[in-house]
Order: sequence, then C-alpha cells, then structure tokens
Amino acid sequence: MSTFNLNDMSEQQFDVLKEIGNIGAGNAATALSKLINKKVDMSVPVVKLCDFDEITEFVGSEDTIMVGILLGIEGDINGMMMFLFDKASCSNLVSSLMGFERNKESEFDDMELSALSEIGNIVSGAYLTSLSTLTNLSMLSTVPSLSIDMVGALLSIPAAEYGQVSDQFLLIETQFGDEDFLKGHFLLIPDLDSYEKILHSLGV
Repeated sequence: MSTFNLNDMSEQQFDVLKEIGNIGAGNAATALSKLINKKVDMSVPVVKLCDFDEITEFVGSEDTIMVGILLGIEGDINGMMMFLFDKASCSNLVSSLMGFERNKESEFDDMELSALSEIGNIVSGAYLTSLSTLTNLSMLSTVPSLSIDMVGALLSIPAAEYGQVSDQFLLIETQFGDEDFLKGHFLLIPDLDSYEKILHSLGV
C-alpha cells in the first residue's frame, strides 16, 4: 500500500509531472500528425489534484457525447490513459486515415471504429514510449477499449477504479488540435504507487 500523499506534493513535483505530460503528449501529437498528415497543435498540460466529480471540468459538460479510447497502463507503472474526441473530430480522423470523405451524420461502422482504436493504440504507444525512455521505467498499454457515450459515463470508469483507494486523483491533461479539424484531450491517470516511482526515477 502506497504511503504517497497527493496533498503533500511540492510545486517542484507538480512542475516535473507537467513536463512529463508535455513530453508524452508532444510525442503523441507527433505520432497523430504523421498518421493523418496534418499538423496537430497542443496546449501546455494541466496537472491538477481533483475530486472525481471535477474531472468533467476539463472536457465539457457531463452530457456531451464524445468518443473515448481507454487503455490500461501496465509494467513498472500502472494506471489508465484516455483519449477523448468529439464525434466531428473522429469523422475527420477516419476520413484522413482511410482516404475518403465520410458522412459526419452517419454512425461509425466496424471498420471505422477499428481504425479509431488503432489510432489510440499508436498514439498511446508514442506517449508511453517517450515516458519510459525518460524515466527508465517499463510502461506498456493494454488493448484499447472504445466507447461512444456521454462524457460523464466515459469518465466514470477511472472514477470507479481509483475511487476505491482515494477520494482524489492527479490528472495530467493536454488539449490538442484546433477548432476546425480536430479537438480532443489526452488524460493520464497513474495510480498512487506510480507517482512515487516516476518522481523517484527523476530524482525529485
């Protein structure tokens, strides 16, 4: 059982985690950019100690319909990673990846959902590989799980998982894309033991 206390984190530790998010998300954005052959911009990551009911503040109202790609993190570091896209962005991603203009009003078919899952797989791999190289810790992603649902329902999964051991969690969140083509979020949620390992590996 971890004795690490999120409430006792120093400003330096928050800054280190923000830089970790910056490096991971930067590599993920680069991988996504290569996939769709378009520049993908990203914001400075936000590192915030949250109650679970606050998580929707980052991605919109609870009843907004979004596409969520959820992956577990295993190895020296454990936790979850989630990518959230609005449906219009997913249509644009599929169109770019598969080389045709799809009807944005239509539902995604099995092939398109598979393509979106593969995007999650590749982008998460880029994110975690960069962090693994930086920290010299093993980080592997599980097979991605894709769901289309309200934001509140999508985010209830990490809330249920980590709400068992803590009332709060530390969220590393990065917005990416632009207003016209692609809007989304990277969410990185390590478990308590993993924060301590990451910070210790970097001498903080």
